[in-house]
Amino acid sequence: MMYGISISKIHSFSLSILWIVSMVMPNESSAQGNSRYRLALPPYEYQFPRDHASHPDYRTEWWYYTGHLKSDNRTFGYELTFFQVGINPTRRSGGSAWALHTLFFAHFAVTDEAGEKFYHSEAIGRPALKMAGSLEDRYKVWIGKWSAELLGDDATHRLTAQGPETAISLDLVPAKPPVVHGNEGVSQKAEGAGRASHYYSLTRLKTSGTLTVKGNSFAVTGLSWMDHEFGTNQLTLQQQGWDWFSIQLDNNRELMLYVLRLKDGRLEAASSGTLVAADGTWKHLDLSMYTIENTGTWTSPHNGATYPSGWKISVPNEGAELRITPTIEDQELVSRSILGITYWEGSVLVEGLDQGKPVSGMGYVELTGYIGNVPGF
Repeated sequence: MMYGISISKIHSFSLSILWIVSMVMPNESSAQGNSRYRLALPPYEYQFPRDHASHPDYRTEWWYYTGHLKSDNRTFGYELTFFQVGINPTRRSGGSAWALHTLFFAHFAVTDEAGEKFYHSEAIGRPALKMAGSLEDRYKVWIGKWSAELLGDDATHRLTAQGPETAISLDLVPAKPPVVHGNEGVSQKAEGAGRASHYYSLTRLKTSGTLTVKGNSFAVTGLSWMDHEFGTNQLTLQQQGWDWFSIQLDNNRELMLYVLRLKDGRLEAASSGTLVAADGTWKHLDLSMYTIENTGTWTSPHNGATYPSGWKISVPNEGAELRITPTIEDQELVSRSILGITYWEGSVLVEGLDQGKPVSGMGYVELTGYIGNVPGF
């Protein structure tokens, strides 16, 4: 549930692409532009592994991974996200291989929790000459040497990314089946047909591989989370941004929650969440079923933005009272692009009660709309 763009050194034409995006995307966000793409409408029946792959009939799509990794006594958080943004679907078939019909962006971040360091890098590409792309018949998305794909066993997700100071090569195997958010295969984001996405998660993936930080490689194991979301016309002009939470508890339960903030200070009524039981079954949570209370703030030294930092989450019907604490305060992805999309996204620790019993856990939190532009998904 993120969006960020920055100048990448991967392709020499990045500046040109960014200029095109800044010129084209506002027009393509219009009703006329969106009418070229499918809307996320109920009912939608998922088919796996097919639905892990690309859905270019929708305007925006992203594959999003976060996780917690351990090597001996060191712990790390990581995030890798690929975004696919449609510009003009009529150019996808035929014509020039350089025709601009889709853009790909990626974010990669590593939190060195013990060292209290945060590293992030970004990439941008277009499908011309297969420098970036995504497949429809099987799951693979890539920009240059960065990639996420499903291996031949239709179970293992392989992630590869390399920034100036960090790199990952990880294999992720789901311990639970996919969890579908919302109702009838649709996660509603605002009132109105199509103000929605198709959104599912793999909430518990056993993870192993290699993490490199500043030239030092670590054999790591851990636990990851994967989100996949696609739609066309989700947000409204009244929405300021969102606060999103993924939580993995040590009792083998998971929780996803988000609140969409409106510009007048209220919360969007369509905000929602999902609780996943130990056996992999899940239940939808509407906004009336949970509360999120900020317990502190953090002000960015990079740009002066003030974000919530620390939270109390309550889900009364589940006997859940959880305290969420960032592993380090500064996990802000500061965009250097001309689009100016900057957000906080980082690893957190969890403790409290679930089903009335003591629990601990870990998770990720994403905070958008506190400074700069807000993604127009």
